[in-house]
Amino acid sequence: MSSADVVAVVLLLLIAAYGCGGGADFGAGIWDLLAGDRYRGARPRELVDYAMAPVWEANNVWLVFALIVTWTGFPPVFEAVMSTMWVALILAALGLVLRGAAFAIRKPTLGVARRHRLGVVFGVASVLTPYFLASAFGGVASGRVPPGNRQGDPITSWLNPTSVVFGLVGLAAAAFVAASFLVSDARRFGEPDLEAYFRRRSIGSGGVLLLLMVVGLLVMHQDAARLFDGLTSGWGLVFGILAAIAVLLTGLLLSRGVLRATRLTAVAAVALLVLAWGAAQRPYALPTTLTIDQAAGDPDTLRWLVVVTVVAVVLVGPALALLFRLDTTARLAADHDEDLTEVPPAVQQ
Repeated sequence: MSSADVVAVVLLLLIAAYGCGGGADFGAGIWDLLAGDRYRGARPRELVDYAMAPVWEANNVWLVFALIVTWTGFPPVFEAVMSTMWVALILAALGLVLRGAAFAIRKPTLGVARRHRLGVVFGVASVLTPYFLASAFGGVASGRVPPGNRQGDPITSWLNPTSVVFGLVGLAAAAFVAASFLVSDARRFGEPDLEAYFRRRSIGSGGVLLLLMVVGLLVMHQDAARLFDGLTSGWGLVFGILAAIAVLLTGLLLSRGVLRATRLTAVAAVALLVLAWGAAQRPYALPTTLTIDQAAGDPDTLRWLVVVTVVAVVLVGPALALLFRLDTTARLAADHDEDLTEVPPAVQQ
């Protein structure tokens, strides 16, 4: 395996990590938006705050790292994607900024109405960002981003059937992994009604995700034949089948009230979907015009990038692992405990 292939695998894993960690944050925002009015949705929203607050900023590490690896390891890809997909990427970045600001200032804001308005901004932005990021990936995967500066169409490159499918799959995957996480958070906090509430939503969003995977294949058969072939053969097919099994296994465990492994199976489902896309696109960085080797930067730069990646994993990995461990054992959520239990209206079914 060449240095370019190693860096490409690293980049794919970073996208998968952001899809799981960042996706859980976006999905929590989606459920926050869909929780109902300010009264019926009060306790589900408090659980979202309780679950997200300690870790939501940490998940952006993967996005920053992925951008660095792309512009350092594959400069032509970075140039082509940024100059072609700038509309979708600006909308995604706008959503990222708005959701972060709304989430950060909603908690200390006085007044139920103001907090509700900030919650709407947080929820809508949590839909915008994953949708437009995933639709940009769909444009790349379907071969709508040619090499060079501003060579592709800035609208149709992400507004097309395959991109829409990618965007909807991204939203469903985010909602699925977030709900699966929130079920465990509700049980840890001792709230059986919230546990049942998010269990239903996890199983439902998992079913929607499976349906979109099937519909997506039908769409890509007509709109992106090469991508369809990659997803229905070889490693693309293997990863896709494993992703579907992981979704089904998560639903089965949740329906039986077994939560021990549901975080892992939900994360595996999202990560395997990303790996299926990568395997289906291989050996192209920009289908079908630029292979991974052709898009790679200077060989010395790639080798140093691998070294830096190893160092970063060694330094950052344990710290993130500790953070998530402290979060899952409820050692970082003391300031949320009273909020979750002080208003006990019936949770919307």
